[in-house]
Amino acid sequence: MTLVAFDFDGTLSDSEMTVLLGERIDVAEDMAEITERAMNDEIGYAESLRERAALLEGLPESEARVAYDRVELRPGAADLIETLNDAGVTTAILTGGFEQGVEAALESEGVSVDHIVSNRLPIEADVLTGDVEGSLIEGTKDDALEELAADVDVPMAETVAVGDGANDLPMLEVAGLSIGFAPKPAVEPHCEIVVTSMAELHDVLVEDGILDSK
Repeated sequence: MTLVAFDFDGTLSDSEMTVLLGERIDVAEDMAEITERAMNDEIGYAESLRERAALLEGLPESEARVAYDRVELRPGAADLIETLNDAGVTTAILTGGFEQGVEAALESEGVSVDHIVSNRLPIEADVLTGDVEGSLIEGTKDDALEELAADVDVPMAETVAVGDGANDLPMLEVAGLSIGFAPKPAVEPHCEIVVTSMAELHDVLVEDGILDSK
């Protein structure tokens, strides 16, 4: 058995979820700046996530749904996920992004993964509170990957992690195979393999024996 764990924003999707949310309340540029600093490891991920969530305080739930519905999978991502699922590979998304956006993107393509570990933006009185909840705020993706691998009885040596940003480093460092998807400069040295498209990623998984060559 094999477990393939993907990051979402910047990996499976080239949509930046917090920026899409920020556009609904005119703070998108501030969002993008904070995101870039975090992905380049200039500020801690938890700090960056709380800063971005705070900018969204007061955003109506209906506007948040509009943003989530605009989140899209990268070309080829849905086909790759479906191929992995058909091959009996356990698929997971480990993201500091938000569950609602991940689920909307998967649903729009008619695909699913076995596990999603993500964060949430709480809502009170039909507006975002400016807070953020979830296991991947202070928690890191290495712990999430190790817990998931134990739950599905897959040895860590048989896990694959795919990511692009600094908050992916923990899972890339503990996975049996670490793949950078167009990784940030601070991340690339920690990746065994670097790809820039889902087609390349598919070929790597074939070469590694995770997928059949057919």
